[in-house]
Amino acid sequence: MSTIRCGNGYDAHRLAPGRKLILGGVEIPHDRGLEGHSDADVICHAIADALLGAVGESDIGHHFPNTDETIRGISSIEILQRVTALLAEIHVRPLNVDATLIAEAPKIAPHIPAMREKIAAALHLETARVSIKATTNEGLGAIGRGEGMAAMAVATVEME
Repeated sequence: MSTIRCGNGYDAHRLAPGRKLILGGVEIPHDRGLEGHSDADVICHAIADALLGAVGESDIGHHFPNTDETIRGISSIEILQRVTALLAEIHVRPLNVDATLIAEAPKIAPHIPAMREKIAAALHLETARVSIKATTNEGLGAIGRGEGMAAMAVATVEME
C-alpha cells in the first residue's frame, strides 16, 4: 500500500551583478543574477526542499552544503535530479509540484513553459504535473525593492 505525503519549501537569494539569472532551470535575460554557491535558482531550490520535506529529510543545505567546493556552480536542475534519485532509493516518487516566484522583475511568463519542461524532466514527471507562477511583493521589503528574489513550493510524493 502506498502513502501520499506533501512538503513545502522556501528559498531566497540576493541579486548580484555579473551573474546569470537562472530560474526554473532557464536563463532569463536580466541585468543581475542570483548570488549563491550554486546557480542560486530559487524556484528549483524551493522545489527540492519541498520534496525533501515530504519525506522528512534534511534541507538542500544539508545535502548540498555551500562549503562543498566540488559542487560550486552546480545547476539547480542537477540538484533536482539528485534529489529525485535520492527519493527513488527510498521508493518515493514525486507526483506533482507547485511553485511561486516572488520578484519585482523581470516578467517570467514567457519562460514558464520552458521552466515547466525542464523541472518535469528532472523529476520524471509529465509537464502537466508542474506548476510555476509568479507574483510581486508590491514594493514591500527587500524583494519589493528589487534586492533579491524568493520562491515557495509545495510537493506531493508517493511512498511505496
